[in-house]
Amino acid sequence: MTANNSAIRSSTIAVGGGTALAALAVVSFSLSFPATVWALGGFGPWTSTGLRGVLAAVVAAIALTVARAPLPARRHWPGLLVVAGGCVLGFPLLTTLALGISSTAHTAVVVGLLPLATAGCAALRSGNRPSRTFWYAALAGASVVLGFTLQQSGGALTLADLYLLGALAVCAAGYAEGGRLARELPGWQVIAWGVLAAAPVMVVTAAVAVSFEPMQLTVRSLTGLAYIAAVSQFGGFVLWYRGMAEIGIPKASQLQLAQPLLTLGWAVLLLGETPSPAAPLAAVGVLACIAVTQRARS
Repeated sequence: MTANNSAIRSSTIAVGGGTALAALAVVSFSLSFPATVWALGGFGPWTSTGLRGVLAAVVAAIALTVARAPLPARRHWPGLLVVAGGCVLGFPLLTTLALGISSTAHTAVVVGLLPLATAGCAALRSGNRPSRTFWYAALAGASVVLGFTLQQSGGALTLADLYLLGALAVCAAGYAEGGRLARELPGWQVIAWGVLAAAPVMVVTAAVAVSFEPMQLTVRSLTGLAYIAAVSQFGGFVLWYRGMAEIGIPKASQLQLAQPLLTLGWAVLLLGETPSPAAPLAAVGVLACIAVTQRARS
């Protein structure tokens, strides 16, 4: 009986810790768009994306060297390349292009569809089958986000929305693959090797972009660049993949439904944006869906 109670307590601690890590990652990611807007004040979209990847690769290389981490096995590299393409190159570039022509608030709400996309990719890739209640709640949350987005854009998708839909597709694949790999590799090594795999492309991107995009170095733009490189591109993923490995990809992904709401708050505080009056209603709907998905058995 004592052994069983001990096992239950250990499991509870592990799940609680995984949820806390995933939630902390969501908070760190919620600042990514405002930080990107700050970076765009001094760098072009291609330059900021390239430099973001290069700087993150430097951080990752230092971490791997200090830890004396061995090279991943050959079977891990296809998944790491998906992480590199989706989370290091595709998502940062497409969201940065969207932020150049759309508001942070609008961009944040569209990205609210990412949890559902991630859960779908995870189900297809790993064979995981969440319960019907889980899917109903996830679809309800996505519907709230989609309705809010269409209301903001007058009922039609914009070019920024198309950028963001592409970003969702590639990032969901990267999240799902990274979460799967984090069950075999330390979570921080998954993103570290993914960042290094993308480094050659990011170096070329940065080198070419600086030749045709003007730069204006300011404290704000450099602060934004530093954040999206060190936290958005590396540190946040360390927490995220570890959390997904502990509590499962579907449940962890649903915590990210709160990210648009947090980003809306940062947009007001840091950028002076004024969200639509519909935002509080969307917030209540999304948070309700999060509560249901976290209780649903996966």
